[in-house]
This record gives sequence, C-alpha cells and structure tokens, in this order.
Amino acid sequence: MSVILIFCTALVVLLTLLPLSRHPHWIIRGLDFPRLQLGILIAALLIADYLFLDKQSIQTWLLLSISTFCLIWQLWWIIPYTSIWPTEVKQTQISNADNQIIIMTANVLTPNRNADSLIQMVEQHCPDVLVTLESDQWWEDKLNAVESDMPYAVKCPLDNLYGMHVYSRLPILEHEVAYLVEDDVPSIYAKLSLRSGESVRMHFIHPAPPSPTENPESAERDAELVVVARSVAERDLPVIVTGDLNDVAWSATTRLFRKISGLLDPRIGRGMFNTFHANYFFMRWPLDHLFHSEHFTLNFIKRLPAFGSDHFPLLTKLTYTPKHAVEQSGIDADIDDLNRSKEIVNKESVSKESVPKP
Repeated sequence: MSVILIFCTALVVLLTLLPLSRHPHWIIRGLDFPRLQLGILIAALLIADYLFLDKQSIQTWLLLSISTFCLIWQLWWIIPYTSIWPTEVKQTQISNADNQIIIMTANVLTPNRNADSLIQMVEQHCPDVLVTLESDQWWEDKLNAVESDMPYAVKCPLDNLYGMHVYSRLPILEHEVAYLVEDDVPSIYAKLSLRSGESVRMHFIHPAPPSPTENPESAERDAELVVVARSVAERDLPVIVTGDLNDVAWSATTRLFRKISGLLDPRIGRGMFNTFHANYFFMRWPLDHLFHSEHFTLNFIKRLPAFGSDHFPLLTKLTYTPKHAVEQSGIDADIDDLNRSKEIVNKESVSKESVPKP
C-alpha cells in the first residue's frame, strides 16, 4: 500500500508542477484544465495517506505535507471562481433597458442538428446579441428564423468547425471579419449601439485549441488571445469580448489575457459556469467566456440547458454604468507579463494593429 501511495503522490506532484512550465505543448497546457478534478483526487490521496500509513513515520508526514501543498496549489487557481471569493464585477439591479445588453454565446457543434432547441432558447431569453460558434451553412439556413427579431447580422459560415455568426437586435454600426493568426480561423469585430445611443466594441473570438494532430502547441491560440488583449487595452469605447477560447478561465494564458486587456471577468466570486463538456458532468470546464470593460456592471450570468451540442450556451446581461468604472478593477500586469505577451505575439508574427477596431 505504501508503495502505491508514494507512486500516486509522485504523480500528483508531477501533474501539479508541469503547468508551471511555459512550454506550449498541448499536453502541458492541457493540465491547466482538470485542476478541480486533480484537487478532488489529491484530497482522496490525503485521506488514504492518513488512514493507511504509519502516522509515526517521518515518510508519512512528508507525503502528507507534499500532498497538502499540491492541494493548496490546485485550489489557489480555482477558488476565485467560487462564491467564497470577492466579486470582481459589481452586481446591479438597474432595469433601464436602454443601457442594457443581453448576450448569448453558443458553440453549436457543427454536426449537431438540434437547431430548433437553440432557436427556442433565443425566443425564450430574447438576447440582444447571439453569437454562434462552429456554425456552417446548414446552421446559417436554420438561424434565418431569428432574423425577424434580430435583423442585424454578420455571417461567416465555414465547415471546418470555425464558422461564426452574430445576430443582433441592436444596430451593428460597423463590422469586420478577420483572420488574425490562422488563415482558416476567423474572428468578428463589431461596433454596436445600445438603445441609449452609447457605442460598444464587440470582439467575438474562437481560437483553435492545441491538439496532438493539428496544433501540437498552444502558440496559435495564445497569440490570438494576447493580441486581442493588447488591442483592447487601448480602448476608447466600452468593450465586450466573448466566445469559445478553448482555454479554461484559470489558465496562465487566460489570466495573461485579463492582465494585459484590463477587462473584467463577471464569474469571479460567482462560479465556474462550466460550459464544456455537456455530456460528461465529471469532466466539465469553463471554455466559453465573456469579459468586459469596467464600464459595465452585471445583472446576471448563467449557463443555459444543453441543446445537443457538446457545449452549454452562456447567457449574460450587462448594464452600462460608467459611474461605477472607478470602483471596479481586475488583475494588473507586471513587467514580466508585458514581456511575455510580446514574446507570444512576436513568435506568431502578429501585432495589435492587425486587430480591427470598429
């Protein structure tokens, strides 16, 4: 038994320390995902160590100490996404529809054919903006049904799992489809007008994930996130960024995005809002995100029911309250973060000037 527990402790130490490496290999970066699951396994290991090992042995207390450190380290990353952490975005009860925006973010899964369920959710929740990811021409044809209520649209149907569509009740004043890092992975940039007349810059993104067959490293995804972050950091309008980032909320790359962009995460202090995988409750992570500038406060954020995709939709309602801007702040970047961001974008030869600014 002691040999097995020693082996398990060595394994959890390895899984805990590997993500500290900046190497972008897909396996190493993938270890950012299951921090909650690893935390549960480490807690079980601690209990086993305590129950089955000799408590008079120095070796036992060494194993307990190492396992406790690993548990604390895993929890340090995920605790901000629980209700015991202070919220980063203020809650608001303001019901002024003129300054509000409701956004539904939905990765539809290209081969999924249950479009009716998504359309019913749109009719039920009446979002001002719907962004669909992985939507191809078939999905575009089905989503024509929402255009009677959401007449403003930007469409980029693709059959490579990176198609994207944006439908809006609010006027889209300007828009542009861009391919920032990879030639077949688009993102959409738009300027919308709230009912009050205030303009908002919207960034809809879906960078490609690291994978063993296509992108063995996370360099492309990281570069897209960082270059968008560097662009919106110089904002002259309120900003909202949403989409499937193919990265968990607590990863080093997403934290770098938050630091460089200065955008706020409404999930901090409220919950993880795990949107993937819809079919496996024990392996779910927050891959669909919404970040916004300090100009907004939060009415609500919630995960909607499954509709046949491997992702749950995410629904967020924000209120434009610029008077609260000085009361809200995220995490700050230091010189190492700035240097790291430059290193990432330079490696992929992209710059913030390539990001459209409608």
